[in-house]
Amino acid sequence: MIEFHLDGRSGLSPYQQLVQQVRHALRLGLLQEGDQLPKVKDVVAQLAINPNTVLKAYRELEHDGLVAARPGVGTFVTATLNGVSHTTLGPLRQDLRRWLTKARMAGLDEESIEALFTTTFRNAAGEEIA
Repeated sequence: MIEFHLDGRSGLSPYQQLVQQVRHALRLGLLQEGDQLPKVKDVVAQLAINPNTVLKAYRELEHDGLVAARPGVGTFVTATLNGVSHTTLGPLRQDLRRWLTKARMAGLDEESIEALFTTTFRNAAGEEIA
């Protein structure tokens, strides 16, 4: 089951962060069809947010055809977004962990690592388009 977290520095509203986290979990195969999302009351208790925030996120995911609410039971995944197999993701995840270890050993803090990754990712994406 997915465990949500909020990042006040992300620039995204809490409901958008929840949607994004579910989408990432679906894309990476961490959530599969039939999996249940955390109950609204549990997310509210864990994150100390308004229930309407969680409901809005779940409604957006439902509107996108990714989840379905079953009254009195919960919200369940109805579609996935992953097009990449776990056998492909595993080695990439290991490489990324090694890179993160090197970055930390070089003295970079979390913000610096994120900034380096984001700018490098954007620059590489721009080169592919050109």
